[in-house]
Amino acid sequence: MHIPDGYLGPQTYVTMYGVMTPFWIAAARKVRKTLKARQAPLLALGAVFSFVIMMFNVPAPGGSTGHAVGGALIAIVLGPWAAMLSISAALVVQALLFGDGGITAIGANCFNMAVVMPFTAFAIYRLLSGGDAANDKRRALAAGLAGYVSLNLAALATAVEFGIQPAIAHTANGTPLYAPYPLGVAVPAMMIEHALIFGFIEAAVTGLVVGWLAKAEPSLLGIRRAAETTPAPVRAKSPARALWYGLGALVILSPIGLIASGTAWGEWAADEIGDTLGFIPAGLEKIGGLWNAVFPDYTIPGLSGTAGAIAAYIISAAIGVAVTGAAIFALSKLLVGRNTNTASE
Repeated sequence: MHIPDGYLGPQTYVTMYGVMTPFWIAAARKVRKTLKARQAPLLALGAVFSFVIMMFNVPAPGGSTGHAVGGALIAIVLGPWAAMLSISAALVVQALLFGDGGITAIGANCFNMAVVMPFTAFAIYRLLSGGDAANDKRRALAAGLAGYVSLNLAALATAVEFGIQPAIAHTANGTPLYAPYPLGVAVPAMMIEHALIFGFIEAAVTGLVVGWLAKAEPSLLGIRRAAETTPAPVRAKSPARALWYGLGALVILSPIGLIASGTAWGEWAADEIGDTLGFIPAGLEKIGGLWNAVFPDYTIPGLSGTAGAIAAYIISAAIGVAVTGAAIFALSKLLVGRNTNTASE
């Protein structure tokens, strides 16, 4: 779902930046009002989890690939506004440092994965989980369904953005300038693989983690057990520490994503499109190479071969975690600081 540069024309990508700008402003204001200093590490954890989980590409029939996003899980734990900021940070770092998604398409990618996913997932989870009266199994199932539906809705939004390009941006003879496949191709292509494969991966990730949190640290889910007469004492950082340890394990295991050697649908390089269509859409060719990422496709200069690719993937994951975590942690601290200043006035 990472739309590259060149697949969306300016009519679409400028519009999507315009759509996202008020969302980002509103998210900063919402988070500033509600974020507590002790929650800043959780916000950073959400961002880096989203970054790393998107590196675990899964192969699909036909040579395509896909991945989970983590948007539903972050929204359930932190709320949709905080999730929007976390996932947006991950997507920006992916685009700038690794070329995973285009810089012109940041607005569109953030709308699909940082708005559509968290808000729909949060609504579905709240509707189905049943609040404190529900058992842990029900919460896990509700979270899994929220993950499945929200990922598919994000995929649908992406497919529509792809599919409208031939109709709104073409030459006088009808040749597409950007993404070449119409809605009748883009929507089924995106939805079949997400509905049959990737949605279930998102559901499993979301449901399993929420099920674990419901037992290990229910307060992170806003759960107050009926038997509790007083608030439970704040425990040592064991659950949060376990989450960070889990993240470290994901970084080490990230080369599993290299098993899926194909290209995700709609993320082909210009030469791949040219080989398939017999031509490269003029707009795609013009802006497709607009940005030269520092570590393109999670590669590191000087590291080659199988061992080199594995090492580069792990190093890239570690760099992405460090940069994404630092960026969102600094932002959260800034928002908390402003919130404190406002409260003291």
